[in-house]
Amino acid sequence: MFINILKSKIHRVKVTEANLNYVGSITIDEDLLDAANMIENEKVLIVNNNNGERFETYIIKGERGSGKICLNGAAARRVQVGDILIIISFAMMEFEEAKKFKPFVVFPDDNNKLVS
Repeated sequence: MFINILKSKIHRVKVTEANLNYVGSITIDEDLLDAANMIENEKVLIVNNNNGERFETYIIKGERGSGKICLNGAAARRVQVGDILIIISFAMMEFEEAKKFKPFVVFPDDNNKLVS
């Protein structure tokens, strides 16, 4: 039996941009992607702590070290610059493997930079 479990989470990042005139997705600083074990084009669940919105999109790799968190396309209507988000990805695993799996959880600072 396969189950979906938490694979990765970037906890409490700040929206730096919202670009309605784009096809869609979320642009995330490559440093944050690496730390959270996420990749470009991966499906993610976005949780907006400011307004309660929850929606899915996919990742676009942003400039490394930029701290960029940009919602693109229709998703830009669900956020405001400065909103605090949780970005979550899931993985399907065999039940026994899932019991042993430890998710990657990243807690960036107020500037969306990795904390040492």
